[in-house]
Amino acid sequence: MANAPLHRIKTISEYHQVMGLPKPEHPLVSVINLDALGGLPPHGSVSIVFDFYSISLKKNFNTKIKYGQQEYDFDEGTMFFISPGQVFGIEVEEGTVVKRSGWLLLIHPDFLWNAQLAKKIKKYEYFDYSVHEALFLSEKEETTVVSIMQNIQQEYQSNIDKFSQDVIIAQVELLLTYAERFYQRQFITRKITSHKILDRLEQILTEYFESDSLLKKGLPTVQYIAEALNVSPNYLSSMLRAWTGQSTQQHIHDKLIEKAKEKLSVTDLSVSEIAYELGFEHSQSFSKLFKTKTNLSPLEFRHSFN
Repeated sequence: MANAPLHRIKTISEYHQVMGLPKPEHPLVSVINLDALGGLPPHGSVSIVFDFYSISLKKNFNTKIKYGQQEYDFDEGTMFFISPGQVFGIEVEEGTVVKRSGWLLLIHPDFLWNAQLAKKIKKYEYFDYSVHEALFLSEKEETTVVSIMQNIQQEYQSNIDKFSQDVIIAQVELLLTYAERFYQRQFITRKITSHKILDRLEQILTEYFESDSLLKKGLPTVQYIAEALNVSPNYLSSMLRAWTGQSTQQHIHDKLIEKAKEKLSVTDLSVSEIAYELGFEHSQSFSKLFKTKTNLSPLEFRHSFN
């Protein structure tokens, strides 16, 4: 897959052409029934990058989709989101007859120009989730998603007027809001997976803070933690907020404060020495974080033990 040729698709019209579809009815928005989609090679691998947003609901998709080093085989009712510029891969094994069903919504950024959604869409973190962090839908949720996509299709198939763009953008926002709701539900319903990640997170942080990594490397980054857990940074923070109300960064800081309290209460090290051992270049930064978390300065905390 690493050596797969890269194919960039710049417009929705070009996508339709590559996939053997009729010309799009709207140049900047398209809803596609995947039952009608062709265009995949009989076998082989290809890496693809879109210059537009892609929101897909896929079922019975018997090819492998890949982001980076992560592979995923689609199952019933799986939804995932691609933003412009993201590279993903499709791999079709030799002898495989490609099967797929579902729906695909394509939105070019130009369609969102001068609309609030142009900025807001970048804040939906699931556009940066990895493919194996896809959204698994219930039948009821599938029905909701398909209904919204069909509403968008019906709107641009009607006579386009000055209200059309606003109506379509409102439907897209509704779809994204439902997706956020469904992801929050997924973090709760897939408890075993989430608990394993949380337990592993605690283990990674404990090992890091107990070693000399703080002194040598400084505080662990969110990227470092996410890579150790084999998840994307945004997915990890979204899951943690759903479960604990805190981001990954806040969990790292909480672990740091635990370590700082331990050193302040059982050693005679100065605040500057403790800050240095905890990976801070400046003790003022450590003291500020400590007070933010505990409402006490490091010295006030230490004196509370005397």
